[in-house]
Amino acid sequence: MMRAVARTTIDELLADAQRLLTRLDPAQALHAMRAGAALIDIRADSQIARDGIIAGALVIPRNVLEWRLDPASQHHHPSAPHLDEHVILLCNDGYQSSLAAATLQHLGFARATDVQGGFQAWRAAGLPVGQPGPSG
Repeated sequence: MMRAVARTTIDELLADAQRLLTRLDPAQALHAMRAGAALIDIRADSQIARDGIIAGALVIPRNVLEWRLDPASQHHHPSAPHLDEHVILLCNDGYQSSLAAATLQHLGFARATDVQGGFQAWRAAGLPVGQPGPSG
């Protein structure tokens, strides 16, 4: 027997996620990172290879993000931030990072947020971008 499920559009889901967040513009994200926040780049390998990296950012693919950050996960990343740390997610354009940051808040990362406009806004703002190493 099928259970009735309320329909939400992706635009509504995104708006709900972004209402939970104190989103940062790229300059604010860089300042927060320099003050100790964890910047996590969730872009695809192909986007990183094409556009470059942000020095000091932890790269964790979106499809494994929750498993790598949840301290209770057997797949927890050794460099993952703690639940009480300021966590800033960065995707390519600032949409998937909003959805992911809202999910991290549900996991207990109360200070999880994202970068408005993502990597493209970071680069457009003239902030530092490096080239990826040989392994991507």
